[in-house]
Amino acid sequence: MKRASIWGFLLFAAAAWLVIGWAVLRLEPRDAAAVAGPVVLFGAVCEGLRTLAGTKTWWLNAGLAVLFAATGGVLLAEAGSGSSFTAPASLVGWYLLVRGAVDVAVGFMTRGQDRVWGLLVTVGVLETGLGFFSASPFARAADLVLVVLGALGILRAVADLVTALRLREMAPPRRDVLELPPERAAGVAGYAAGLADGEGAPRSRARHRARPGGSTVTEPAAVGRHAQDSFHDHVVRTTADLDAMLAQAGITGPRPGTAVEVPPDVVVPDSPAGVERPLPVAGAERPAAGR
Repeated sequence: MKRASIWGFLLFAAAAWLVIGWAVLRLEPRDAAAVAGPVVLFGAVCEGLRTLAGTKTWWLNAGLAVLFAATGGVLLAEAGSGSSFTAPASLVGWYLLVRGAVDVAVGFMTRGQDRVWGLLVTVGVLETGLGFFSASPFARAADLVLVVLGALGILRAVADLVTALRLREMAPPRRDVLELPPERAAGVAGYAAGLADGEGAPRSRARHRARPGGSTVTEPAAVGRHAQDSFHDHVVRTTADLDAMLAQAGITGPRPGTAVEVPPDVVVPDSPAGVERPLPVAGAERPAAGR
């Protein structure tokens, strides 16, 4: 059974616990021993429903269902024997102690995932305290047994109600909510297929990108050889590659190592002050000395 359908059963169980808590308080004291067994058996049924919810602690709920079923059977046997209220009170206290300790442990275990863990821990603490009182010598009267059973019904109603609402909140959306018209479904399917094909296709390296190793015209086999070169060799190789690309582009200039001759008409200043003067143009007449 799926978690999405379990929350309704737990919501029904919470309402039933409220009815039990109210109805038990309206009973006569002589009926306390007779109703304790069915109440604990109903708690075992609720644990079985929690097992079907598919939570991480399903195995714990399954063990509690078996334990509480055995406790309810013993209570029914005690009610048929006509014994006093000591055995029913102690067995109900046993049920509350176990159930409360489990609620406290599970609440602390899920405090980082469930925002209502504090409420479950509080319910567990109250159940543990109520079970301690019921198992103590103070709860030996029929009226106190009925009060304990009524409080048990209210606490379990709160716990099952919170669990049901949390399961309802975490339930996945219905299938019909995500259904699309046929034409849109076909478009989404085609887009997804094209996207998958594009991501799965092998990607070729762009030719205009520089290869690892710094050179743009060397072969890929030379990358591993150039990776061990010094910085000077790397600069020389990069400069040679740049000269080769400039030659392919038709840009000519002096070869590396060729001395550049300065025209005789150009006067090279010897101080920074001479830089501010405009250089004479070749073939222009020089100014006369002394002017």
